[in-house]
Amino acid sequence: MENNTQSFPKVSSPLEDTRVLQGSKAQVNGICLTSLTDCNSMNRMDSKVLEISTTDDSGIDSPTIDADAELSEEVQGLSLSELNLECEDAFAGSFEEAVKASGGAGKITVEKSIPVVGDVCLAPAEQYWSTVRDKAVRLRMAESGPGSEPPFTIHQMFQATVDMFGDQAALRWKKDGAWVTFTYKEYMQQCRTAAKSFLKLGLERFHGVGILGFNSPEWFIANVACIMAGGLSTGIYTTNSPEACQHVAHNSKANIVVVENNKQLAKILQVRDQLPHLKAIVQYKGELENKQPNVYTWAEFMKFGEEISDAQLDEVINSQKANECCSLIYTSGTTGNPKGVMLSHDNITWISNAGGTVAGVNVGEEIVVNYLPLSHVAAQVFDLWISMKFGGITYFAEPDALKGSLVNTLREVRPTAFLGVPRVWEKMQEGMQSAGAKSSVMKKKIADWAKAIGLQTSYNSMNSDTSVPWGFMLANNLVFKRVRAALGLDRCKVCFTGAAPITKDTLEYFMSLNIQLYELYGMSESTGPHTMSWPNNFHLMSCGKVIPGCRTKLDKPDADGNGEVCFWGRNVFMGYLNMPDKTEEALDSDGWLHSGDLGKHDQNGFLYITGRIKELIITAGGENIPPVLIEDAVKEEVSIISNIMLVGDKRKFLSMLLTLKCKVDENGEPTDELSPLAVDFCQKHGVAASKVSEIINNKEPAIYKAIQDGVDKINAKATSNAQRVQKWTILPRDFSISGGELGPTMKLKRPVVAKMYKEEIDKIYEE
Repeated sequence: MENNTQSFPKVSSPLEDTRVLQGSKAQVNGICLTSLTDCNSMNRMDSKVLEISTTDDSGIDSPTIDADAELSEEVQGLSLSELNLECEDAFAGSFEEAVKASGGAGKITVEKSIPVVGDVCLAPAEQYWSTVRDKAVRLRMAESGPGSEPPFTIHQMFQATVDMFGDQAALRWKKDGAWVTFTYKEYMQQCRTAAKSFLKLGLERFHGVGILGFNSPEWFIANVACIMAGGLSTGIYTTNSPEACQHVAHNSKANIVVVENNKQLAKILQVRDQLPHLKAIVQYKGELENKQPNVYTWAEFMKFGEEISDAQLDEVINSQKANECCSLIYTSGTTGNPKGVMLSHDNITWISNAGGTVAGVNVGEEIVVNYLPLSHVAAQVFDLWISMKFGGITYFAEPDALKGSLVNTLREVRPTAFLGVPRVWEKMQEGMQSAGAKSSVMKKKIADWAKAIGLQTSYNSMNSDTSVPWGFMLANNLVFKRVRAALGLDRCKVCFTGAAPITKDTLEYFMSLNIQLYELYGMSESTGPHTMSWPNNFHLMSCGKVIPGCRTKLDKPDADGNGEVCFWGRNVFMGYLNMPDKTEEALDSDGWLHSGDLGKHDQNGFLYITGRIKELIITAGGENIPPVLIEDAVKEEVSIISNIMLVGDKRKFLSMLLTLKCKVDENGEPTDELSPLAVDFCQKHGVAASKVSEIINNKEPAIYKAIQDGVDKINAKATSNAQRVQKWTILPRDFSISGGELGPTMKLKRPVVAKMYKEEIDKIYEE
């Protein structure tokens, strides 16, 4: 995997070209270029688009409705799941072409973001990859434009924001029912204090600081302070077992582990004798139940480094290089132990600027709510790093956010941007549908009429058509504004979805409420997003266009244009810590990251993910079948179904494991009680069941027939007999994170499910 690409020559420009520092032959090792300013970033696209035809050449038409007819049958009968929309196969276009294709909205102006001023320092490097914690990498610098910006460290980015917005709020969280605030100056001071304490406790260069707990200002501070002190910030999922925590802490050579409470502390204490590098444990919430050597409260920890001078800390900070590792993101480990994804300063600072620019982030104005697990790259990039880069305010949700309190926080905070994983959007959809089912006949008619208008408006926007149906203003005032306010999204300019696949049904449901969900696509190994959708540049079921400065190619495409999606750009990770073999599998000899996902481009440059290579089901007859397409289609057809896993690898036919929608308890655990939507589904089919077990034990004929009818509809559309689902079974319990079937972002862990339900699967094929 040696890189022999010729180094770029030095060029004269207002932004000095730093690529000369990385050439494999003519590299100026360790030299710093001083006083460079990162001031070029594209502002977000103007929301106004030129009116063009209601159909663009993507092959997707705006659905037409008779909006003038008073609650016409067409409007009332509009089925969001029956719109059969297909995108023609095509190839990628450039970002500039994408802008032009938006109907004129893409007039791009260059606007200053927060300027980063300081030395640009790179360590000697000749390769694009590394699996050694202290070995720097060569950056994938573009010759000009996006991707050619000078590289900076985390501290340089942070300091630039403090210099501009020092007295502005940075972090806010609830304490005793009231919001508490850290300004950017206070945030920086807290991080410096914690960094000194890390040094005093013996944090060694390029060793880990594990952080095990729910989102909080202490999580942010420990993360940033660890990097400032020269360590590797390492998030650990709160759902990890003690053994899984031990793997991450040991692999990262963690000198310190920061835990939230006694519950998480107990996990580390249980494996403490298996962590030879561990020197101290810090608990950031509550009092210690038992005082033990080298275990400290947060208050004790923050006083520990008082003897460390500012000069000592600054020396460590100033020795850091942008192309060195500063953070580890551990994959969820669905197949084997989690891998430590090594991210450099430049990975993080570059994607923060590039991603924020595409998202249309306004400097000093944005508000986000942090609730997704910070051990996952999505929450770190969106809520911590982009917010820091652009001077935004991050509000911390309550620990029970995903158990029901998130909407309350959203209503109170009213964020300007929001990232939700598909399951969050699905839960919102289910909640609104459940409430709507209880409405009066007249309210239902008004809602149906408004949603039909909203759906057409959204499709018009998607197809760069500025026209709106008759009655839009009335629908907006009667329904859309109220829905946004009820969800806490009335100030939200962009709503994103990512980290797992989302169904067309959910996307169209929110489109019908005039809320467009913009899909993101990426992975831990690409420091989060690699492609993005944004206002006036989105297509249904597409995950957007490549971020300017990055590149995408499809490796070994088939006759339909489906190939493995490969990434190039400064967001591509350094390598897997201590795993050269796995790194070589992910990064080819030219430095391209192979995602393992199958995808295709349309003629306007939109990327569509069509499957995952490792998830492909290869039947006994040798046919390759991507499971997600079939699973999503069945879920859209049969609304009582919550989760599906398609089975059939090396088998004679396809089968499915199904779960039904149910209520969850106060701990987020699925119960036997059917959800209101599931109960409503049963009632519509003449069944009085209120529990999952009642349906399974009675093999409720009407429900089983409804499911089979839905499966039959999907089977009728199959292109071959091998793609038809022949058997299915309902499991007694829905999938969950705590149950092990779902990952932290609600993504299905197929190998785990296959192992857990081996007996049920074998029974299907024995019959």
